[in-house]
Amino acid sequence: MNRRTALGIGTAATAGVVLGTATPAMAAPNRGQGVESPDRARADQVAAIYRREKTKAGGNWYAYLSVASGTGPAPLPAVRENPDTVVEAYSVNKIAVATAVLDKVDRGLLTLDQRVDVTASIVVPGGDGIFSLDGAYPSSVTLGHVLAALLTVSDDTAVRLCGLVCPAAELNQILVAKGFPKTQVEPVANPNRFFLGTSTARETHDLLQALVRGTLLSATSTTFLLNQLRAPIAFTDGIRRNMSSADRARIATKAGWFSNARHEAGLIFDPAGTPVLTYVLFADGQAGSDNFGSTHPAVQARAAMGPAFLSTVDGLTNLSVPARRPRMYRPSNGG
Repeated sequence: MNRRTALGIGTAATAGVVLGTATPAMAAPNRGQGVESPDRARADQVAAIYRREKTKAGGNWYAYLSVASGTGPAPLPAVRENPDTVVEAYSVNKIAVATAVLDKVDRGLLTLDQRVDVTASIVVPGGDGIFSLDGAYPSSVTLGHVLAALLTVSDDTAVRLCGLVCPAAELNQILVAKGFPKTQVEPVANPNRFFLGTSTARETHDLLQALVRGTLLSATSTTFLLNQLRAPIAFTDGIRRNMSSADRARIATKAGWFSNARHEAGLIFDPAGTPVLTYVLFADGQAGSDNFGSTHPAVQARAAMGPAFLSTVDGLTNLSVPARRPRMYRPSNGG
């Protein structure tokens, strides 16, 4: 029995697809007036792009996408497919882990410049990240360095380093207090270690919305977290793959992959730095479960969605949230 079976994850979603109870695209025209509003038309287009690409990829999808509305502060839902099914979020939940650590920073319990020891015993061999490539332990890095590695190159050892300063039980309590009871890490025998755990498409969407609205963390921590997710070295195989460097800077994204699942969640910003599209794309059951590269069907689907989403929201702005411009990308030749 694997952890998905033990947690009862995936069964309800599969049944929903078979029985037709899933809710793919909540995008219906305003028939009462006979004319579809520009906001609704834009959400409909996002839904159509999603349906087209996810159908090509096959498998199971658990998604929530919304578009900023010009008529009110709340975003307009475009896609809600199995939005409340609890799934293993894998590395997408590294955003939640970082949120809990930064919450402790905001409360003065931690600082980004405090040191964390990287010992040989804490390093996860192989897998993703940079700490396992060092080959020289023990070493010492700042907590800020740990979070940057966690959120950009999705470092596996960085998860364990976060556990040293924010144990699993405390981390889950912080997330519950912030309103995310289904976005939880999975504790193990060692209280400072955990599997990355579960979430739903809706909760991950709402967490991202709370982040950009400034209700999740302090302004400083919000900027820090978004800077990592928008960095040039953040995930580029999915939504950001077929984009210029300038367009990539408008995307804050985090991917997660394990077993037969390929996930990605994030935000698309306008050039001024306001978020105009929020996407959560959890997917599993596609062909090629041993392929963790860019040719996996779900990853290819997201790579096609990205530029199409960007084009759909081109010209849209969001006056209900603060603008946060990305850092300018300036390549260096050393020196």
